[in-house]
Amino acid sequence: MSAWTFEVVEIFAEPYAAAPQLTARLRIHEATGQQVHAIALRCQVRIEPQRRGYEERDETGLRSLFGERDRWAETLRPFLWMQCSAMVQGFTGVTEVDLALPCTYDFEVTGSRYLQALGDGTVPLALLFSGTVFTKGRAGFGVEQVPWDCEAGYRLPVSVWQEMIASYFPGTGWLRLDHESIDALADYRTRHGLTSWEETVRSLLAARDEAPA
Repeated sequence: MSAWTFEVVEIFAEPYAAAPQLTARLRIHEATGQQVHAIALRCQVRIEPQRRGYEERDETGLRSLFGERDRWAETLRPFLWMQCSAMVQGFTGVTEVDLALPCTYDFEVTGSRYLQALGDGTVPLALLFSGTVFTKGRAGFGVEQVPWDCEAGYRLPVSVWQEMIASYFPGTGWLRLDHESIDALADYRTRHGLTSWEETVRSLLAARDEAPA
């Protein structure tokens, strides 16, 4: 049995970051009592979509990720959301540390599309840890690896992600387009004397809806 235990105490929206960020408060236990000088900690955060249920209203946004609902038994599989890291200061026994989880509102990123599709509930996460442990004892410094089986689960409330995105992008979102599409939009905006990109897109949508079938 591993001497190391990792626990996610909470995940919350970071209010003072320069870019959208969640913060995971980790509790780390080391059972042997050795003095830990530092840990260069790495973490893979995976979303496990098969571990929750979905309402009918979720289907539209999830269809582009997992196909039609009758295929979800096969297509709902864990996927990597992000990779992150932190330096853990020295401790003996147990310590807590904040792990920054940088987020994006880019809908080309699978994690963002998945989270945007959900109305409420929680998102099942699996945090897989690795890294290097630096110990300090009578014999001097030692180096060992974080055991490969160190992981922790957490159910992230969808509302936490929604509140974080709303604080950085209040009432808005953004899409990534290739240069050709941007040039075409800019040309349309100029020719029609439109004052914003939102007005440009709304004009195009209105023209589409008014076009004869």
